Amino acid sequence: MTSHPKDLSPELIDVMASTPKICRQLHLPVQSGSDRILKAMNRRYTSEQYIELTDRIKAAMPDIALSTDIIVGFPGETDEDVDKTIELVKHVGFDNAFTFEYSKRTGTPAAAMEDQVTPEKVRYNFDRLLKVVQDTGKAQVAKMTGRTEKVLVEEVNEKDPSLVTGRTDNNTVVHFPGDASMIGTLQSVSLDKCCGFYFIGKKM
Repeated sequence: MTSHPKDLSPELIDVMASTPKICRQLHLPVQSGSDRILKAMNRRYTSEQYIELTDRIKAAMPDIALSTDIIVGFPGETDEDVDKTIELVKHVGFDNAFTFEYSKRTGTPAAAMEDQVTPEKVRYNFDRLLKVVQDTGKAQVAKMTGRTEKVLVEEVNEKDPSLVTGRTDNNTVVHFPGDASMIGTLQSVSLDKCCGFYFIGKKM
C-alpha cells in the first residue's frame, strides 16, 4: 500500500491496524528531510509532520515495514539539507528506501529553478545517503531474527530448487526448504538467519 503523507488519515491507520488481512507494509514517500526542499517541491508537509505520522503508524502497528522514496540533488539542495534527510532516515528506521538522483526534465518547474546542483555534488550526497539507507534497512530486517512468521509461498527458488521463496505480511523475503506444492499457501516459518534484506528459515 502507498499513500501521499498528507492523505494518510488517522482513520486509515486505525483500519490498517485493526484488519488482519491488510499487510503490515506501507510505502510513504518523503522525498527529503529538509523543510526548505520540501517547500520547493510543493510537498505540502514538513519533516516534523512526516515524523509525527510515522511515529503514529509505528505506535499502532509496531511490526509494520515502512518504505519510502528520496530524491537527492533537487535544485538548491545543500549538504546541510541532505544531513537533515539522513537524520530523518535514522529516526524513522525505514526498512527500504528507493533513493534517486534528481534529473532535470524540460518543461517542469524544477528545470527552471536556479541553483541546479552539480552532478559531482549529487553523486557525493547520493552515496553517503545510500549507505545510511542500506545500514538502516538491514538493521530493521535483522530485528525479526528468531521469530516464527506466517510466510506466503510465491515460487520455487530459482537458484536453489530445494528451497521455496515467500514473503511475510510485512513483505520480508524468506527462503526455506520446500517444494512447488507449497506455492500459494501460508506456512509457519522460523526466521533463522538474516542475510541482509532477506532470511533463510525452516518450516515449523
